Amino acid sequence: MASESKEELMEPETLEIKEEKISDKKKETEAIVHIYTSFNNTIVHVTDMSGRTLAKVTGGMVTKHSRLKANPTIAIFIAKRIEEQIIPLGIKSLYVRIRAQTNNPTPGPGAHAIIKTFSRSGLKILNILDVTRIPRGGPKKKGGRRGRRV
Repeated sequence: MASESKEELMEPETLEIKEEKISDKKKETEAIVHIYTSFNNTIVHVTDMSGRTLAKVTGGMVTKHSRLKANPTIAIFIAKRIEEQIIPLGIKSLYVRIRAQTNNPTPGPGAHAIIKTFSRSGLKILNILDVTRIPRGGPKKKGGRRGRRV
């Protein structure tokens, strides 16, 4: 009888532990981080998977100096502000989409700093994608038939 009562006491304890573990696990959601970096500004826009805006921070919201908006140091502050806004929403993993100015081969100086800050803070980066627009032909360039004469 003493051993049966011990087993009966242990079963509810294990059930309580399982319930605690389930309640501790919050719903971890994913989000898409759109990073637009030019050599003049940095814009970070976070959306959920359906495209609704969760957070948006730009270089001008962080600094007053126009020349510093594209700086990697300012990009770190942008990433920290974004983290403050999205972590309470339960977002743990991110899809990153980096966009540079159209027809530019490389993104601005802030993109790498933002991704590095997100990974250091414990957010899981699932995918990094370059979505820079590339013109395909387009309208006729100025300069006439014989081109620009220098």
